[in-house]
Amino acid sequence: MPNISSLSEFLLLAFADTHELQLLHFGLFLGIYLAALLGNGLILTAVACDHHLHTPMYFFLLNLALLDLSCISTTLPKAMANSLWDTRAISYEGCAAQVLLFPFFLTAEYSMLTVMAYDRYIAICKPLHYGSFLGSRACAQMAAAAWGSGFLNAVLHTVNTFSLPLCQGNVVDQFFCEVPQILKLSCTDAYLREVGALAFSFSLAFGCFVFIVVSYVQIFRAVLRMPSEQGRHKAFSMCLPHLAVVSLFVSTAFFAYLKPPSISSPSLDLVVSLLYSQVPPAVNPLIYSMRNQELKDAVRKLFLYVLLKHKY
Repeated sequence: MPNISSLSEFLLLAFADTHELQLLHFGLFLGIYLAALLGNGLILTAVACDHHLHTPMYFFLLNLALLDLSCISTTLPKAMANSLWDTRAISYEGCAAQVLLFPFFLTAEYSMLTVMAYDRYIAICKPLHYGSFLGSRACAQMAAAAWGSGFLNAVLHTVNTFSLPLCQGNVVDQFFCEVPQILKLSCTDAYLREVGALAFSFSLAFGCFVFIVVSYVQIFRAVLRMPSEQGRHKAFSMCLPHLAVVSLFVSTAFFAYLKPPSISSPSLDLVVSLLYSQVPPAVNPLIYSMRNQELKDAVRKLFLYVLLKHKY
């Protein structure tokens, strides 16, 4: 049986049996990837270039867009290349990189969404203290904590996973390398070795979830006490995009990792993994821009600037 020292590559799950269908999947993935690049790239550029958007809310949104781009770029380009060239192989180093980077960006994104819930809570429930609670230094520290929690979680799982001997072959039942699929290839009862890392991940995920729920309970209580209908509408408009993104993220990830084994199947697992790993990065920019006039105006000014510069 092969062990970790003899493995030079892994075989990922194929999307289809024929090269024609593989090319169809390549076109679909290319569309998703370009949508994610365009949407998140516009947010990054608009927030960076428009000084009116240099506020805590848009600083955190910029970080979220960067995490979305990083997350989808970790998995989708390799899947596209494999579909285009009709292959399933990924090098050992490439697989290890995906195992490290995907949970890093995914956990950091979840932590960033938690920080953004705090930002919305302060803006609506304690507006007079917004500047003191969310100064530039505090914002940088919270963003760094979000990125740091993701990195720590990813390192714990990656080191533990690749310290185990792998003797169950090199076929990964997923279109990218992730910890649960690599652990299935282990010779030992890997999940017992994962207890410490899983405890950290569960504590972090549960803590963030509780914080988001409590924040929104306080937000909705404050909004419902507002005497002005216009004030209530403005407050809900500030919160709904973030709430929609959180709901999409949590529901797809929850179903992907905690669905009952009785309903699990390779095709369902593939669809669910696509939903939680590829759809949010492509859809999040659309959700945030639909009801955000400031962001729309910044993007419009960006386009006008580019057109005028090209014209003259």
